[in-house]
Amino acid sequence: MARKEKKYHFIYKTTNVLSGRYYIGMHSTSNLDDGYLGSGNRLRLAVRKHGKENFIREILEYCVSREELKKREEELVTLNEVVKIDCMNLVVGGGGFMLDDHHFRCSKAGGLANALKLKNDLDHRAKISKISSNTMKDNHKNGKIKYDTFTGKQHSEETKLKISKIKTGQGKGGINSQFGTCWITNEIESKKIMKGDLIPDGWRLGRKII
Repeated sequence: MARKEKKYHFIYKTTNVLSGRYYIGMHSTSNLDDGYLGSGNRLRLAVRKHGKENFIREILEYCVSREELKKREEELVTLNEVVKIDCMNLVVGGGGFMLDDHHFRCSKAGGLANALKLKNDLDHRAKISKISSNTMKDNHKNGKIKYDTFTGKQHSEETKLKISKIKTGQGKGGINSQFGTCWITNEIESKKIMKGDLIPDGWRLGRKII
């Protein structure tokens, strides 16, 4: 028996209102109020942990058929989207591959694997950040990097206006890379986790007091 064609086909975005993390997917239905939030593994775990009431689904756009819907999801849920820290998608759109399978075996697997590790492993991200910071300090100390001093100079009014326009809106809400995170500490070290994630035993909110 042929599958009954659904009335609506759309791309949706489901967002965790507690953490700001989101999932983008496609859905076909004859009932726009069916309560569907998504089928991604990470999304399902988050819904189970935080409860449906803390998630909202918004329809981004409609398509005329299931085939067009798959193509549109493929165009929207790209690798660049999936590796974003706040994105809960693990698979590229259009019925594509899982990142932890195909892409770890492709020619650029090293760079992709590191991007995913930076996205998913907060301890690894903190470690890389510390290494980078120490390297920069050593390079400055050893004279490998010299400061281009701006002492005694000032920007023109035209330059100030251009800088202001470029910076407008930056660092606010979801645009800020730290949006949806918070510090925790065990009094020995401090690290960041996503807001709403379970705080491990022996840890508390805040940073280590020096």
